[in-house]
Amino acid sequence: MNSKIIEKTTSVCIEIFEDKKNYTLPDVYNYSHLPLCVIDSVFSIGVRYEIVQNTINNFCTHNKIDKFSKSDELSTTFFLNLMEQVSIKELTENVYKNRQRTSTRNGILKSEAVIKFLKILQKYDVNKLSDVYKIISSKEFEIDIKEIPGQKSGISLTYFFMLAGSDDLIKPDRMIIRFLENISGEVVSLTDCQIILAEVSKNLQKNGFDITPKKLDNLIWNYQRDLN
Repeated sequence: MNSKIIEKTTSVCIEIFEDKKNYTLPDVYNYSHLPLCVIDSVFSIGVRYEIVQNTINNFCTHNKIDKFSKSDELSTTFFLNLMEQVSIKELTENVYKNRQRTSTRNGILKSEAVIKFLKILQKYDVNKLSDVYKIISSKEFEIDIKEIPGQKSGISLTYFFMLAGSDDLIKPDRMIIRFLENISGEVVSLTDCQIILAEVSKNLQKNGFDITPKKLDNLIWNYQRDLN
């Protein structure tokens, strides 16, 4: 099945992404520090993205952190130590300057949810961007994250992987699955998504595309979103 889908998907992508052969990912895919991916993914749900950007900028300005630093990456442990030096109230009102909650019903402050998310990353020994492979397919990690109040839907988790994944990894969310199933007319598994996009990326590279599975994931996600 995969070989047929790979061939069909390659043809479709060549046609619809012809003008995006040199596509560049948005800046948010270039965070230098893994915890910023957590902050972005947790605060992004249900709000305009400008608010999220302001929240991250507030945190980074307060702590003198360069979001896109080319120097040493700051770890999960480093960020947790910064956050736990102040109270949740101080962190919420004077650092993030954002009082949003993860849900209007039984939700917690997003600032608190970020800390819980980071502690779970620590539990799985995920301190830096290069460690994400340890939990990309972990059901146990997914369950732990979804137990954070307001995270049951898994939307933040999906976005976290999209922000933090390596160039070779994708997050096979509903947009990617829908795109591939529309092309193939068949049910596509999560494992198949990774295999298919990796192979399609190789085929697109042979056709002059500057592409990686991560870039292709983002192209498809945006294309499919615009159709809905």
